[in-house]
Amino acid sequence: MTLTIVRRPPAPTGDLPVPPLLQRIYAARNLRSVGELDRDLRALSSPAAFKNIDLAVELLHAALRQRWRIVVVADLDADGATSCALAVRALRALGAADVRYVVPNRFVHGYGLTPEIVAVAAAQHPDLLITVDNGISSHDGVRAAQAHGMKVLITDHHLPGPTLPAADALINPNQPGDAFPSKHLAGVGVIFYVLIALRTRLRTSGWFAEQGLSEPNLAQMLDLVALGTVADVAALDHTNRILVEQGLRRIRAGLGTPGIHALLDIAKRPAARVTAADLGFQLGPRINAAGRLTDMSLSIDCLLCDDPVQARQLAQRLDALNRERRSIEADMQNQALVSLERSLPNGRELPFGLCLFDPDWHPGVVGIVAGRIKEQLHRPVIAFAPDNIEGQLRGSARSVTGLHIRDALATIAAHQPGLITRFGGHAAAAGLSLPAAHLAAFQDAFDAEARRVLREEDLRGCLWSDGELTAAELQLEAAELVRAGGPWGQGFPEPLFDNVFEVASQQFFSDHRHLRLNVRLPGAGATVEAVAFNRTEPCPPQVRLAYQLEVNEWQGTRRLQLIVRHIESAG
Repeated sequence: MTLTIVRRPPAPTGDLPVPPLLQRIYAARNLRSVGELDRDLRALSSPAAFKNIDLAVELLHAALRQRWRIVVVADLDADGATSCALAVRALRALGAADVRYVVPNRFVHGYGLTPEIVAVAAAQHPDLLITVDNGISSHDGVRAAQAHGMKVLITDHHLPGPTLPAADALINPNQPGDAFPSKHLAGVGVIFYVLIALRTRLRTSGWFAEQGLSEPNLAQMLDLVALGTVADVAALDHTNRILVEQGLRRIRAGLGTPGIHALLDIAKRPAARVTAADLGFQLGPRINAAGRLTDMSLSIDCLLCDDPVQARQLAQRLDALNRERRSIEADMQNQALVSLERSLPNGRELPFGLCLFDPDWHPGVVGIVAGRIKEQLHRPVIAFAPDNIEGQLRGSARSVTGLHIRDALATIAAHQPGLITRFGGHAAAAGLSLPAAHLAAFQDAFDAEARRVLREEDLRGCLWSDGELTAAELQLEAAELVRAGGPWGQGFPEPLFDNVFEVASQQFFSDHRHLRLNVRLPGAGATVEAVAFNRTEPCPPQVRLAYQLEVNEWQGTRRLQLIVRHIESAG
């Protein structure tokens, strides 16, 4: 796919008290008020705006007072793992008598609060089930839990269907009638707010004094919130930027959980300089690898572990699983591309919406493959693998800007009842299952829906640039300014710039897999180092680079480095 560099349109900068470069960057991301610059915890919205928050807090208060056994039901990804670890850690710190967790195995129990995972939880005889990062569509699971005599508190952030499960309390900023201002919280953000509200109730009721407990500082657990939020690719609105920034500060100060520090160490990312990108691209995949290939409890145990030695051992196991996952993913991606070539003879155009399936694919990795193919071909992709239920397929979908993937699935389901067995998700990602016999019909329906919603120009790969940097701006100070101006991520993208450069020298490294350049602006004398990863061809003498600014730190020396995202000839 050919990428096109597109410069963001100029936007009014307002009167923000930041340097001109950051004013320009923030304006392009619609950040114009001084209040949105505040990343202090006091700038967070109150939990009181959540619908049903009083009901949820009263249920939890009763559980603590009456010493109920609580079982947390986790989800199968990094958001679910961090949500579970946060809930277990915080409830224990708040004085809960008995807190445990269960997490589904995707190959046995399916997703979310299914009757199958309820049966597993019931063996522990809990009084209260708390879902984290799941449950909004779990009608059967809630009924099963209540039939066993359990109370059920659902905490979730996924988009709800037309009806809600009859839980004893349900917290979700995206449920109808909810007034909480941020609709982009990850599951870990939702449970964090519930716990904050519970702590307030316990404080006012005199619980801590009565129990002889020190009131816990839940902000100390924001490293988990930051990791789950970034790894789940939640949009970094003002609320999420605060949560992520505060979590990063704690990690940088050495205050993160031992599991997070062990994962950073294995990934060779110094905790003192950790960024949101490190959480998303280094820690997130390692945490997710357990749920994709084996048992997510390995990741949860790593995040719950307080022994640094044991935490490192768990992190090493996660790292090994992630290497295995990468190998499986690479094979599946190659198979997908070969399959596409075979299915499109004589130059026939690609569908707008792609469906891919191979009977030998691993169901835990199809989401990553869908994402990789989407990035390469810039169109919505659903990758399918055989489900654990005979005759069923399980799919994972990734979409592009312009197609809300969950809404697209809902439209297909409404127009062709019975075609899809079940589905759920977000704008950019979703999961679904359907009978294998329906795959061909679904492929046609998905492509038709994508064609109805998308235009040809939506399928072109665009790199959105914040424009040129001058020689005065192309300095280490600018890189440090950008680093401090984040956190950057989904919905608040890290600044990308583009310039025409002269190539002074170039050299391959790491077995000819990456390219190191020394470039200069035309007419300038000084050169800047640039690195183009996964570049196996030399550059012409004059190039247009799309790049990000990086602070390269080595043996106590800090210097500017450009991380190249795209290269075009400018000769």
